[in-house]
Amino acid sequence: MFAVIKTGGKQYTVAADDLLKIEKLDAEAGSSVTFEEVLMVGNGADTTVGAPLVEGASVVAEVVEQGRGRKIIIFKKRRRQNSRRRNGHRQSYTLVKVTDILTGGAKAAKKAAPKKAEAPKKAAAKKEEKPAAADEAAPLFTAPAGAKDDLKKISGVGPVLEGKLNDLGLTTYEQIVNLTAEEIARVDEVLNFKGRIERDNWVEQAKELAGK
Repeated sequence: MFAVIKTGGKQYTVAADDLLKIEKLDAEAGSSVTFEEVLMVGNGADTTVGAPLVEGASVVAEVVEQGRGRKIIIFKKRRRQNSRRRNGHRQSYTLVKVTDILTGGAKAAKKAAPKKAEAPKKAAAKKEEKPAAADEAAPLFTAPAGAKDDLKKISGVGPVLEGKLNDLGLTTYEQIVNLTAEEIARVDEVLNFKGRIERDNWVEQAKELAGK
């Protein structure tokens, strides 16, 4: 069985399993395309000629690849004008494989769409967690039981900074009085104080507030 189809302004005689290079179609490799402009259908001695198309006939093909033909050189020269022009061109094409020739209004069986592969999950997202920010750092100290002192009474400590100190486990004047040099350096590093505790003399202020 054969058919004559029209596409891209050209006519082609096709049969099942034929590979055909045609003018570029907007379709991806592996997809199915249907040619509705069928000018003739033949099956042995039985041939139907369209007027101009064969009613109810269509040709189904699968896109094999999108490609470009060999380069064609275009050379132009104007006599005695010292004018020469050389251009190259590669024509795009679509390679298709004919799968079915249908008549009588028959429709091609729908091909199941290939399942999309799941996008690989980022290993970093599953195996590694973003390091906690300074605000969310684990407590450096064990907060004593009982009521918290009002650390905002220390010069330079506001509500936000008091909250950060409480998150680190510093809740009383007594704790600030007993801070060692290493602990002060650690708090400076975590909260990016740059020597603020010693510069503002927090330890002496805490002693006075604690009544020592």
